[in-house]
Amino acid sequence: MTTASHVRSFHHAASGTWTHLVWDPASRRAAVIDPVLDYDAAAARTGDGAAQAVAAALAEEGLTLDWVLETHAHADHLTAARWFRTRYGCAVGIGRGICDVQDSFRAFYGLGEALAVDGRQFDRLLDDGDRLRLGDLTIAVMATPGHTPDSVTYVVGDAAFVGDTLFAPDAGTARCDFPGGDAATLYGSIQRLFDLGDDTRLFLCHDYPDGDEAPRCSFTVGEQRRDNIHVGGGGDVAQFVALREARDANLPVPELMLPAVQVNIRAGDLPSPEADGGVYLRIPVDRL
Repeated sequence: MTTASHVRSFHHAASGTWTHLVWDPASRRAAVIDPVLDYDAAAARTGDGAAQAVAAALAEEGLTLDWVLETHAHADHLTAARWFRTRYGCAVGIGRGICDVQDSFRAFYGLGEALAVDGRQFDRLLDDGDRLRLGDLTIAVMATPGHTPDSVTYVVGDAAFVGDTLFAPDAGTARCDFPGGDAATLYGSIQRLFDLGDDTRLFLCHDYPDGDEAPRCSFTVGEQRRDNIHVGGGGDVAQFVALREARDANLPVPELMLPAVQVNIRAGDLPSPEADGGVYLRIPVDRL
C-alpha cells in the first residue's frame, strides 16, 4: 500500500506559484518544494512574506526542515532557497541539468567566471532514480525534462511534485522554448508521470485560475490523463509537439524572468555586493 504523504501547500498569488511543505508524520522531518522569495520588480525590493508563511507552518506542525527541493530553476519567481538554508541549515537540491541551464545563461547575463557552471551553488545535484531520506519516508527523484533540462519530479508516497511539467487540466502544459527545452521530451516525461497510476496526486508548481475560481494545488493522474487539454485523451507525440511549438511561438517573456533566473541558478543567492555595498542584478538589453 502506498503511503499517504502529509502535505500543506501555499499559493503565492503574485506569481501564481505553489510552494509545498511535505513531511514524515512519525519523525516530523520535512522538505519544502519550490519556495518563493517575494520580489517587487518596480522597486527591485525583496521580501520574505511568502517564506515566513511556510516557516510558521513548520513551527506549528513541530517539523525539522531537512531539504529545500527545486523542481527546476524558475523563470517566473525568485527562489527562497537561500532564506531557508540560512535559517534552518537545510540542504538545497536540484536536478543535475542545472549545469546546462547555468552554462546557457552565463553568457546571456555576461557573467563570465563570476558564475561557476558545475552546480556547486547547490548542496545536492540529483539524478533520475536518486532517493533521499525524509525520516521514515523516501523521496524518489524522477528526471522529467522538456520544459527545462533540469526539471525533476519528487515522488513521496502517493504524492508527486511535478514542477512545470504539467499545469491544471484546463491550462495544459508548460512552454518548451527556454534553452534546452524540447516538446517531444516533455511529452515523454508526462507519460512517465501517467505511469505512476491514476490515484497518484500530482502537485503543481502553478495555477492561474480564472475570475473568482480558487487556485488548486493538485490533481490526480487520472484527472490529468482524462481532462488535460494538451495531453488528455491519448493524443500522440507528433500532435503534442505541433500544438506546443505553435503556442510557444507567441508566448511573451515571463515578467520576472530577467531578475529571477540569475538568482535561481545561484540557488537563491543574490550577486555579491559591489564596492559601495550595493547589490546589483544584470538586465541584458535587446537580447530577447
